[in-house]
Amino acid sequence: MILTGAVVNALAVFIGSAVGLLLKKGLPKRMGESIMKGLSLCVIYIGISGAFEGENVLIAIVSMAVGTVIGEFLDLNARMERLGEWIQNKFQSKNSQTSVAEAFVTSSLLFCTGAMTIVGSLQSGLSLDHSTLIAKSLIDGIAAVVLASSLGFGVFFAGVLCLVYEGGLALCAQFIEPFLTAAVINEMTCVGSLLIMGVAINMLFKNKICVMNSIPAVFMPILLCRFM
Repeated sequence: MILTGAVVNALAVFIGSAVGLLLKKGLPKRMGESIMKGLSLCVIYIGISGAFEGENVLIAIVSMAVGTVIGEFLDLNARMERLGEWIQNKFQSKNSQTSVAEAFVTSSLLFCTGAMTIVGSLQSGLSLDHSTLIAKSLIDGIAAVVLASSLGFGVFFAGVLCLVYEGGLALCAQFIEPFLTAAVINEMTCVGSLLIMGVAINMLFKNKICVMNSIPAVFMPILLCRFM
């Protein structure tokens, strides 16, 4: 069962999101806003911690520059917004005060960016060892409760992305494992953590940075570490 770890992680996000949505109904608006601000500080901490995994600042700079150019060319942020609007029209009340797209992007970056995602998926695919992804599931499930209680229904769909992303890595592990050295994973974690800090800034100041357009930067170290 190569996909066991990815399935468990996705289920943890689904269950955490459901619990968070139930809690959201009983939370006063002011309390929800306070939780969001406190969570933003935690997200900044996560981003800063991960950013120190990188060992070559030049790779981070070039990755961000080149990745953002690619993301802007593809206009990933607008595409994600359109997907979020479609989901919201299908599944959520028009009177909702939350943005499905914002919740989806914010939670997806937290759940799918980091060393545990990459290493855990490779372990699942190469040796059927799901321990790392199962440990990550506990963390993501708790985070999903907090995120869903503050950001709303869009967090649920991040579980789908977890399943696709981690499952895809696990299935392709034998082919991509030679390219994902320890140095590459560290640099990917660094760049991803910078984006996580961008997410925290958006949570505090209401979308000042189009983080989604910089997503390709996370994968740039796979190429750059071969030459730098």
